[in-house]
Amino acid sequence: MRLQIDSEQKEIKRHGSYEFPVLISYERLSYFDTGEFPWHWHPEIELTFVMEGEIAYQVNDSLYHLKEGEGLFCNTNVLHSGHGECSGDCSYLSVTFHPRLLYGYSSSVMQVKYMDHILKSPPLASIHFIPEKSWQRRVLELMEAIRLLNREHPMSEELQIQIALLRIWQEIFEHVEVNETGPAENGRDTERIRRIMEYIQKHYAEKITLEELAEQIHLCRSESCRLFRRYMKESMFDYLLDYRVERSLELLRSPDLDVTQIADRVGFGSPGYYSKIFKRKMGCTPLEYRKTHR
Repeated sequence: MRLQIDSEQKEIKRHGSYEFPVLISYERLSYFDTGEFPWHWHPEIELTFVMEGEIAYQVNDSLYHLKEGEGLFCNTNVLHSGHGECSGDCSYLSVTFHPRLLYGYSSSVMQVKYMDHILKSPPLASIHFIPEKSWQRRVLELMEAIRLLNREHPMSEELQIQIALLRIWQEIFEHVEVNETGPAENGRDTERIRRIMEYIQKHYAEKITLEELAEQIHLCRSESCRLFRRYMKESMFDYLLDYRVERSLELLRSPDLDVTQIADRVGFGSPGYYSKIFKRKMGCTPLEYRKTHR
């Protein structure tokens, strides 16, 4: 499986329908080609509940290590990604929904009084739920209730899911402290990261220099490198190499090109270097991957 994302890192996927904008899905990191889901964002809220294993889940520049029985709130329009811990797998429940499911219509009391200040707060890009805190334990129990509703499909399934999500929002509203303004720099930095990622996605097959990437956000090279590493926990160069490997996977599943041609097509200078980076990320050589996934 591979996430469908556009050049701005936005996920291209319907999360439910217009009539009921909720998507409940059961995910496993091993379902993804690279064993992780890449950086992306969407205008919906996402709730994650870990059912088995552990996951390193990053939202903007915050990295969480979620264990079985823990969960995460991921706010609207924020960059997030996830990978396994210690090469282990992780299965988790994902509940993705549009905020209008809760507030109804634009400028309603629900939106203005209870939601906007949380949705627009940069410090509240994410919340880590752990069972040791009583109010967070109630949130986790409500997420488990949503999972059971989705499995059993009672006649009032949609109604009960909406009620559960409203109760989760009530817990968040009553227990989090919101800095309504938030540091403006957070938003600017997130946009800078998106521009770098967008440039890499458009030009990954070409030779890219750190100077070119820094020019995209109008900062010097050293400051751009520090900013990217602080948010992404890796260098711009490593992100570029990982993205090139990811783009090569689909080509390897087709017999039309050999490894040398694939290496050249995704921007690697030589097939030997491509194979070295590929094995470091995927744990096997390109030819071994092709034999398994053709």
